[in-house]
Amino acid sequence: MHTDLSPVIAATAQWLTRAYPASGGALADALCEVQARQAVTAAARLRYPTPMDVALLGVAGPGGSARLDWITGADRATPADPDADAWRTWVDEVVASWAACLLTDPALAGPAVAALAEGGPSAGTPAEFRRLLAPDDADRRAAALLRHPDLVAPVAALHRAGLTARLDPGQALVA
Repeated sequence: MHTDLSPVIAATAQWLTRAYPASGGALADALCEVQARQAVTAAARLRYPTPMDVALLGVAGPGGSARLDWITGADRATPADPDADAWRTWVDEVVASWAACLLTDPALAGPAVAALAEGGPSAGTPAEFRRLLAPDDADRRAAALLRHPDLVAPVAALHRAGLTARLDPGQALVA
């Protein structure tokens, strides 16, 4: 079911790691990318929990990175080759915002992964999200920008309310 989310997960994780890059070499880049991918994977699975949601995403598209680029100031650069940035059309703003929330707030990350585990055996396990849930010192150093609450606050604030609503099982539906 979740394999159809792979373009959105890849593009959104790439956007996060470009907006908040690692510093410290190739190992830091890899550790930062893994953390971003784990957060984006959890966020995407929460955002699109059913096969119908994934199918509708395939029809409507994720929306792209234009607003995120504007918020972070990345919209000022004009690419020499417009096709080189085609991946940006697969960035999902809500997923990026939710992933930023999960990376910067452990109080949200734990319940998010727990909510995924409730979806059945194929939904994911806490071990699959170890670097998101329990980053070690090397993980924290590698993703210092990506996990800095003040730096990612503009992105995280965009859709934080939607994530907290999604994680609150006691919230009543309002018509």
